[in-house]
Amino acid sequence: MPETTPDSPETTPDSSAQPAVPLIELDGASQVFRVKGKDLPAVSDVSLSVGPGEVLCLVGESGSGKTTTARLAAGLASPTSGTVRYEGKDLSAMTRAERREYRRAVQYIHQDPYASLNPIRSVRSTLAIPLKRHGLARSAAEVDKRVDELLTTVDLTPPDSYSEKFPHQMSGGQRQRVAVARGLTLSPRLLIADESTSMLDVSIRVSLLNMLTKLRKEEGVGFIYITHDLALAKYFAWEGRTAVMYLGKIVEVGPTQQVINNPQHPYTKALLEAVPEPDPELAARKKSGGGLVSAEIPSLSDLPSGCTFHPRCPLAQDRCREIVPVLEPVPGATVQDVACMVVTDPRPDAAGGIGGASAAGTASGNAAGNAAGSAAGKPAGGGGVP
Repeated sequence: MPETTPDSPETTPDSSAQPAVPLIELDGASQVFRVKGKDLPAVSDVSLSVGPGEVLCLVGESGSGKTTTARLAAGLASPTSGTVRYEGKDLSAMTRAERREYRRAVQYIHQDPYASLNPIRSVRSTLAIPLKRHGLARSAAEVDKRVDELLTTVDLTPPDSYSEKFPHQMSGGQRQRVAVARGLTLSPRLLIADESTSMLDVSIRVSLLNMLTKLRKEEGVGFIYITHDLALAKYFAWEGRTAVMYLGKIVEVGPTQQVINNPQHPYTKALLEAVPEPDPELAARKKSGGGLVSAEIPSLSDLPSGCTFHPRCPLAQDRCREIVPVLEPVPGATVQDVACMVVTDPRPDAAGGIGGASAAGTASGNAAGNAAGSAAGKPAGGGGVP
């Protein structure tokens, strides 16, 4: 590469250049439900953003707040506090025309296709309605052509065999593919996929993820991909970011490569330990229960004090029971944040054996990274892009 001087116009930064505005941005968003006289904080102070062509994976156990966070981003629910913005515009302050554009640009693929598809509408009708509503297809011939293209895109071929079917006449995987096709009808700028491949066969799952990756790279479509499978997160979001959620809060976030190969939060390490390991010898060395002290998840109506993960954490110290941790940069990794005081502010004298426990946790994380790499078909030490 030829050398350039500081005065070279090729290397002189443009002081007037502005950072790209994210497609979707959550700024301190919280969602509290009132149930039987008690407040249930489903999402607490979540801040994240997704730009054009980016992918953000939200991972965590069931009940961790992933779907509620996605519903806030999709405008299907309003935050109790905080702000949700689309291209810098607060959703609550949008005009009717801006809201219409936002609705068209952001599409949601639900986890349960049987519940999200209208049981009295055929596949053709389901896909045709948004096309007609937004003026993307006017004649019956245009509708048929576009419907056939969408069904072919999601591997429902030949299209004529599926376009007149109703949801109850298809398998779970076929319904899931119809739900994906519906999300693609309006050529969205952001797709929010809630476990969108959970009901698909492995071969179809990989094919669909590759198709979504093609949309991201060639069309600049952004993705919020929700999954509890870190192997899938590694495969689909290898070039993107991963945010780990626990009881409504983000406990670790950063580039997927770093989160998978060098997990910092004990909960992230436990999730990686849960990835199935095909090698019997490596599987035998895995810690039972992911190395957690308890498998019981606290209730949202009675959250533990301090760090909500401390009753299950193998590294918990006395201060973890009193102080609520916040996301802070991991020492030596400024692009990876973690909400764990033991990691960001280690105190060997606070509890005996912390150094040994941390070392064991790191080894556990590395072994789990190897498991995720094996399950996703990527080497744990870096790997290629799918």
